[in-house]
Amino acid sequence: MMKELNLAEIRERIDLIDSEIAKLFEERMNAVHEVAEYKKTKQLPVRDKAREEIVLNNCKKRVQNSAYADGLRKIMAQIIDISCRQEEEYLQSEVSSKAAAQPHGAKIFVGYQGVPGAYSHLALHKYFAGANIEEHNYTLFEDVAQAVKEGEVTYGLLPIENSSTGGITEVYDLVRRYDCHIVGEICVKIEHNLLAYPGTSLDKVTEVYSHPQGFAQCRPFFKQYPKMMQIPYFNTAKGAELVSIKKTDYMAAVAGRQAAELYGLEILASNINANTYNYTRFFVIASEMQEIPNADKITLVVSLKHEPGSLYHMLGSFYHNGLNMLNIESRPIEGKPWEYFFHIDVSGNLHDANVKKAIAEVENSSTYCKVLGNYVGDKI
Repeated sequence: MMKELNLAEIRERIDLIDSEIAKLFEERMNAVHEVAEYKKTKQLPVRDKAREEIVLNNCKKRVQNSAYADGLRKIMAQIIDISCRQEEEYLQSEVSSKAAAQPHGAKIFVGYQGVPGAYSHLALHKYFAGANIEEHNYTLFEDVAQAVKEGEVTYGLLPIENSSTGGITEVYDLVRRYDCHIVGEICVKIEHNLLAYPGTSLDKVTEVYSHPQGFAQCRPFFKQYPKMMQIPYFNTAKGAELVSIKKTDYMAAVAGRQAAELYGLEILASNINANTYNYTRFFVIASEMQEIPNADKITLVVSLKHEPGSLYHMLGSFYHNGLNMLNIESRPIEGKPWEYFFHIDVSGNLHDANVKKAIAEVENSSTYCKVLGNYVGDKI
């Protein structure tokens, strides 16, 4: 005899199933945040139609009763839409936490050095992904710092350090000289390529244009081609732009793949930088200090008395208060031979008690001390 159905028991079983569905949904959303982080680092779009179609087509394979396949497909389509919105919100919140919050929908004016296709341009889009931005490009690093100081743009992107060739000293000087503040940073993977006008052969290239840093990062490659004259240019993408305009069979540029696509150039040799783990770190600068709640990195500039042990004692303040020093660069003080400004990156938030104590100690032991920014450090 068939057991009589009990609605209360059935609903209790459904509630348990719903709890499992909710748990799995939450796990999926956590994985979606990881996907968003990956897409951010690789500069990939939020929506991937090919991947979405695969997920939806798999619905038939994932149910034993084919009558449920259409229903599952509709559910998965909704989940995909929710997931994409989650990715977009996550990327937008990254911008909001690193750059100062703007009124909803307000345009953000951002400056960078170079032309479209430059690594600075790539850094801009990576950092401000999802934001409503208006781009302004400038010829020189100093032009960007000046534009920020004078309010022509709200933010500026400036390269500060490369993992292969070290600090970009000019930028350290400009940030201090123009009294700019650091509100964020972003790291961009650098993959240099030798670009030329379509139809150019590698053995005919005699002139190569790029930023000096680009050449420095590709020394082993150019040792193989001594006849290639390395001609310093404003930046990598500007060199690519020049090659595209000249349309010769003997000129080339060292630049990124994005520059090749933008200026219609051919890649004669790819990934020619010596260090395959090659990144450039960019500062995001503003005219005013900004308070960022989840900030975990501090940059300050210090000068010290010209006497034995002054640097040792100053650095001890970070050690004794548990702050990890991440970087230090020295820059000469104009008019004071053998005296230096020290630009220092340390971990921490200015609201932490140990950070306050360390900064106070540094101020007491230095002749000049200024915090340039407390921001969210980028992870690579």
